[in-house]
Amino acid sequence: MIIQMNPNATREHIANVEAIIEEAGYTVHPIYGTHLTVLAAVGDERGKEGLYERLLSQPMVDKVEFILPPYKLVCREVQKGISRPDSVIQFEFEWKQGKKQVTIGGPEFVMMAGPCSVEGRDQLMECARIVKKYGAVCLRGGAFKPRTSPYSFQGLEEEGLKLLAEARYEYGLAVVTELMDAHHLDLVEQYADVIQIGARNMQNFMLLKALGATKRPILLKRGMSSTIVEWLMSAEYITSRGNPRVILCERGIRTFETQYRNTLDLNAVPVLKKLTHLPVFVDPSHATGRSDIVVPMSLAAAAAGCHGLIVEMHPNPAKALSDGAQSLNEEGFQILMERLPAVIRAVGKIAPWEPAAVPV
Repeated sequence: MIIQMNPNATREHIANVEAIIEEAGYTVHPIYGTHLTVLAAVGDERGKEGLYERLLSQPMVDKVEFILPPYKLVCREVQKGISRPDSVIQFEFEWKQGKKQVTIGGPEFVMMAGPCSVEGRDQLMECARIVKKYGAVCLRGGAFKPRTSPYSFQGLEEEGLKLLAEARYEYGLAVVTELMDAHHLDLVEQYADVIQIGARNMQNFMLLKALGATKRPILLKRGMSSTIVEWLMSAEYITSRGNPRVILCERGIRTFETQYRNTLDLNAVPVLKKLTHLPVFVDPSHATGRSDIVVPMSLAAAAAGCHGLIVEMHPNPAKALSDGAQSLNEEGFQILMERLPAVIRAVGKIAPWEPAAVPV
């Protein structure tokens, strides 16, 4: 920890701050400069976040900086350069042919795909058939939908969850669905294999705390105006409450550009892989809002080194009740799944479906 004193600080001011630091268990190394004094405090920073406010409130203290990141549990570095290995998340579910296991964060690239929202049985089963046919292992679909307009389709709620469970049983696809309210956690847990937290709820701290009590993996999407540190702190909320099974999902950030919905921040993928041991996914559908650029941005995301993608796919995007403009149809999804393996292999991962049939 580094404490920068005001140039007008007296010896008494400095001694007072040194006493507080030593009381907290740090060793103080003062650096007396020509114009100001800096106090380097050496010790274990964990569990001492309250010290920051105390020091900053002292007279003649200008700045207090922790050296270690505040996200202790999701941080890649443990101490003194020792790094955690990548977290690997595994779960199992039942379908008509028995038990099936899904591994996220390992060498295999994982595809999650399906409609933005569950609209009905026929639509969902057709989506499941298509995404299973081309190699996805998880079926995404919203039963509860956060919509900007109160007049837009809000989802089928529990009926939608039951349809997702039926599709899982029939096609052997793990269910990924969004949770919007902690009051629905018990209900969603009954049907979902992975619980998605959308961009709007990334800093819904009461919801994040509740997720610490579940054993389900959490797909945590980045807020559209959130920094990487804020995103990692949200993951820390979940892990600190007892659930370490968090998957980070980059879904684009809000910028000044108007030619697409958001700007897909692929810088975040290698940066996150350096900062954290958690698996990193990318959602090119919500990031772009345009189906015509989902495929190239998916390829770019795979090249950046993500562990998997979550993509929107609809049998008839023109008739979709939500986000049809960003949804791939069957032909588009087939092209994506045929082109991805070459890129995945190039970055040292495994595409567990058929080899590429279309050149990149």
